Amino acid sequence: MPVLRSGSPHRSVRSRATAAGTLLATVSLLLGLPGTAGAAATGRAPEPRHPEQDWAGSQIAKHEGATSGVLPPLRSLTASVEGVDVSSHNGNVAWSTLWNSGVKFAYVKATESTSYTNPSFAQQYNGSYNSGMIRGSYHFATPDTSSGAAQANYFVDHGGGWSKDGKTLPGALDMEYNPYGSTCYGLSAAGLVNWMKDWFATYKARTGRDAVVYTSTSWWKQCTGNSSAFGSINPLWVPRYGSSVGELPAGWGFHTIWQYTSTGPTVGDHNSFNGAYDRLQALAND
Repeated sequence: MPVLRSGSPHRSVRSRATAAGTLLATVSLLLGLPGTAGAAATGRAPEPRHPEQDWAGSQIAKHEGATSGVLPPLRSLTASVEGVDVSSHNGNVAWSTLWNSGVKFAYVKATESTSYTNPSFAQQYNGSYNSGMIRGSYHFATPDTSSGAAQANYFVDHGGGWSKDGKTLPGALDMEYNPYGSTCYGLSAAGLVNWMKDWFATYKARTGRDAVVYTSTSWWKQCTGNSSAFGSINPLWVPRYGSSVGELPAGWGFHTIWQYTSTGPTVGDHNSFNGAYDRLQALAND
């Protein structure tokens, strides 16, 4: 019977087999982690880990500060209409309470990336409509996880559609600080602008409407180089928690909606539409 000695071919074969098995197990483990395989294959970031914590203004408050109490917007010579925005963190919303307090429109978070839909969407979207409000839906953008077109299609397919019924606002794209990492999602200013162009073009092709853009002036300057590419096309919904709307991003001569507080009654986020009620109706019907 042959004797196995150190360095013999049998020992080498066994060592290589063991190493190969270990490598295969490691690869299998990595492929089994949620989002890891897709991210590695495409170079994209993994899907959002806590989308229920991301809503319009959630990152604005963290990075730019929030009011400690409600500061009602200063009324200009033009009329305004009171509104709110909500997401899953609000749960079931008391729409009749808001309606009776003078709230006449609402935006509801529908989606984030291409993996999340708001579990409270039906109660919030239909409930606001049934109370008498004009309502719309919005998408929380994560430009590092998938293309603008993919996210626009996902949004339209999961609550972001539009119909000319006089009660539905065009969809909104929420562009703000990244909750998961690099402020500008690891993209250059040109890359982010192109991503948004892709999203807006896809949304318009699907719905016939130019979507609203939600963004803060500070984030816009930092991450898009203060691009003026959208000001003549997409209505601006701007957050600033204080007594005036302040400076606007480049390209916009006026705002359409102002999110003026994150600590308002019943739901927190309150907004002011820049115009009379018939102009709000026109935005829904355009």
